[in-house]
Amino acid sequence: MSAARLATPASIQRTYLVLLLGNTLAASLIWGINTIFLLDAGLSNLEAFAANAFFTAGMVIFEVPTGVVADTAGRRVSYLLGTVTLAASTLLYVLLWRIHAPFWQWAVVSVLIGLGFTFFSGAVEAWLVDALKATGFTGELEAVFGRGQVVTGVAMLSGSVLGGLIAQETSLGVPFVLRGLILVVMFVVAFRLMHDVGFSPEKAGRVVTEVRKIASASIEYGLRVPSVRWLMIESLFTGGVGIYGFYALQPYLLQLYGDRRAYVIAGLAAAIVAGAQIIGGLAAPRIRRLFQRRTSALIATATVGVVVLGLMGIIQSFWVVVGLVVVWSLIFAASMPIRQTYMNGMIPSRQRATILSFDSLMGSAGGVWAQPLLGRVADVWGYGPSYVVAAAISAVAVPALALSRRQNAPADTIQPIEAVAAQANEPRTARRWRTIHHRQRGMSLPRPGRSTGSSEGRAE
Repeated sequence: MSAARLATPASIQRTYLVLLLGNTLAASLIWGINTIFLLDAGLSNLEAFAANAFFTAGMVIFEVPTGVVADTAGRRVSYLLGTVTLAASTLLYVLLWRIHAPFWQWAVVSVLIGLGFTFFSGAVEAWLVDALKATGFTGELEAVFGRGQVVTGVAMLSGSVLGGLIAQETSLGVPFVLRGLILVVMFVVAFRLMHDVGFSPEKAGRVVTEVRKIASASIEYGLRVPSVRWLMIESLFTGGVGIYGFYALQPYLLQLYGDRRAYVIAGLAAAIVAGAQIIGGLAAPRIRRLFQRRTSALIATATVGVVVLGLMGIIQSFWVVVGLVVVWSLIFAASMPIRQTYMNGMIPSRQRATILSFDSLMGSAGGVWAQPLLGRVADVWGYGPSYVVAAAISAVAVPALALSRRQNAPADTIQPIEAVAAQANEPRTARRWRTIHHRQRGMSLPRPGRSTGSSEGRAE
């Protein structure tokens, strides 16, 4: 009997959580020291965040093509390619650090790291949703994503603290080497446990034709759907701010603490975010129930987030900023499962990986312009003022979410996965979707599903 037939909702969720655990542990080993690592290599704040911007630029360039890989070759294949690419590019980062390489080389390797993460983004999430649907799951997606947030938080908490300790006791390069080794292990784990369930990759036909077909459908059911489009525009402004806000905390907290070599304190920032992931993941379903609509919860958390981010820049006291980081992280962590469920409820299964990747692309595009800008502000005026500017940029999210809310999408209120599936398959009208789908595939309505995926990942 095939692995796909033996799959159950419980086994699918276990595999999903194992993938999240391994990916996040590998990534988080360097999250607490990444900016310090770049500065130690001789880069300025502008160059360090420009390197991060090239990372996000790589994600912008490759999000849709790798999403197409996940939708045509399979989510499992996409994930495996991601582990190999990310492991190799991470080890190249260590080489650049040792030789104090010029900025252009950092830019090139950062793009490759972005490529590695795009093989993950959208694929794992899409795999999860498809597989749960195919195996008869009847629960709420918020609860599944919430457990994912908890596991992510545990891995991030462990990895960030461990990475800081290892860097302080050895060198800044060792956590990066360990990250590469863990990714090799994850390749083996995914090869054995991850199988496309509830989704059959389209391997027939010319690649260019498949790319055009899926890309066209992504525009049709992504940017041309107002409720989805405004959610993506919100990412364009909040994505870069979130990345900058996290990575700038490392040198900012060291500056406020008064010891620029206390790498464990730098890891504290990532540890705080990790703890918030755990609590936020558990709280997400409860927070969702406080509001009649998902967009109401998103608007509320976005508004509070803007205020907290501004205060982090205005009140430059180590312990006060630490407390504000806790609040900021909790808000972000609690809102993500709600946003994931809302987004998945508005997109069809067949193009789920590509549309989710395009949503991630928008967030990465925000990082391309926001990070160098905020890094330059930090060089000229300091980290505190850069957080105030970041708060002003993220404020754009509130009206964007309000415009998405105005569309009254059924996914704004429906919770069960069957309802999410029904809405995803009929983004405009049942007849319009059925006509387009028949023309493209010559078959009946597909079963929806797919989100961080069988075939996911992220954050440099």
